[in-house]
Amino acid sequence: MKKVVAILMASLMAFGLVACSSSDSTTTAGTTAGNNGGDATTTTAANNEGGNSGSGLIKVGIINNDPNESGYRTANDADLQAMFCEANGYDASFSYSMKNDEQIQYAKTFIQNEVDYLLLSAADVAGWDSVLKDAQEAGVKVILFDRTINADPSLYEASIVSDMAKEGQTAVDWLASQNLSEYNVIHIQGVMGSSAQVGRSGALDEKVAAEANWNIVKQQTAEWNAEKAQQIVQSVIDSGAKFNVIYAENDDMAKGAVAALDAAGISHGVGKDVIVMGFDCNKWALEELLAQNWNYDGQCNPFQASYIDAIIKDLEAGKAPAQKTIIMEEKGFDAATIKQEDVDKYGI
Repeated sequence: MKKVVAILMASLMAFGLVACSSSDSTTTAGTTAGNNGGDATTTTAANNEGGNSGSGLIKVGIINNDPNESGYRTANDADLQAMFCEANGYDASFSYSMKNDEQIQYAKTFIQNEVDYLLLSAADVAGWDSVLKDAQEAGVKVILFDRTINADPSLYEASIVSDMAKEGQTAVDWLASQNLSEYNVIHIQGVMGSSAQVGRSGALDEKVAAEANWNIVKQQTAEWNAEKAQQIVQSVIDSGAKFNVIYAENDDMAKGAVAALDAAGISHGVGKDVIVMGFDCNKWALEELLAQNWNYDGQCNPFQASYIDAIIKDLEAGKAPAQKTIIMEEKGFDAATIKQEDVDKYGI
């Protein structure tokens, strides 16, 4: 009966077989996890119905955000799929959504299908306690990746995440170091409620509240989307409001913002009219810094799979993870000091 239910559930989702990637999954020590979200809801079928006791494979359900929403997320998904495949001892199913309620439904389905591990990059920080308690009662071990959630740490085994608040603080500290006489900021936010948005917005909000010469001209979510960001900036340009900083919470939104500036003939980058800031360190974005068309980019590392694999191996051996929470080091890149080797090493 369980198999019939699983097949019926699968027919409601877009399924496709996942093969191991032939490329190596590389993890750069000393870099950081990052963010974002699209709106796709796709699930990849598992290779079998039983748990690892029947097949010898460790059964894993992976819930992530849309892999098409950004270069960061594409790299993150590819890293996970390369690691969690049959050749590496895993029977993995992948589900994608940037909507919390859909992700929670995927989690319930994975629990019903008796996965051994549930890997989660949550769309929202809130709302996870109940389903994680269900997982715990069912003997399903939960590991967070990429993003934090507001839940009791006893409900998950470990988390491999970015310190999003630190990302925001590092960026705002850099902006303050530019010593502008006045900061008039267009703040383009990511999906509201995600840990990336909460962390990257928090430091800027606090600075604006504390400093008389820091002003928010426009603060609006573009949901990680370049076109929406372009529309936001265009609306500010059309209004005639004065601004000299664009603080975009990912690279794609920064790119959209720059498209609006270019269309209006407004200069941007080092020594120009508007400071442009992004996050994620896509290679093409770091190249914009190198060309001094952008000013700052905050680093995020999408390669968390090897850390998760090591934790699962410890748990399978009956050992507790050496660290409950792994927070990767991260830094920001300044157009005034970035070099080609930085682009080559850190660009994703």
